[in-house]
Amino acid sequence: MGKILCATRGGEASYPTQDAVIALAKNQGDELVFLCVVDMSFLNKTAAPVVVNVELGMEKLGHFQLVMAQERAAEQGLEAGGIVRMGHLREELVAVAEEIGATIIVMGSSLGPDATFEDAALQAFAADLQTETGVEVRILEHSD
Repeated sequence: MGKILCATRGGEASYPTQDAVIALAKNQGDELVFLCVVDMSFLNKTAAPVVVNVELGMEKLGHFQLVMAQERAAEQGLEAGGIVRMGHLREELVAVAEEIGATIIVMGSSLGPDATFEDAALQAFAADLQTETGVEVRILEHSD
C-alpha cells in the first residue's frame, strides 16, 4: 500500500482534483493525505500585529479547507488525513512528502482563469519536484 500526498487549496475549484485523487487512492488501495500550504510571504511589508492576526486566520482557513476535503473523501468511502503548513509550497511539499513517506504526489491543474500556474510552469514545477523528492508527481488536469 502506498501513500498519496495531494496538495490542495481547498474550495470549489479544488473539487475535481480532490474527487480524482480520492478515486485514485481507492482504486490503488493507497492512503491519502491532503496538504494545504499557507504562504504568508505576501505580507512581508505589513505591520507585525496585522501579520499575526492574518496568519492565524489563514491557518484556520487552511484547516477548514482540509476538513472539507476530508469530508469529501469520507462521503466517497475513504478516510483521508490532512496537514496544514505555513511556508512556501515547494519546500513544504518536499518536507511533508519525506515525513509521511509519500509514494505519489498529486497536484491539480485548472485550465481556467483561476489557475495557480501556467501549464508550462506547472509541468516544470512537477518535474523539479519529482527529481528533488524521488517521488512520482502526477498532475490531474481538469477544466473549470
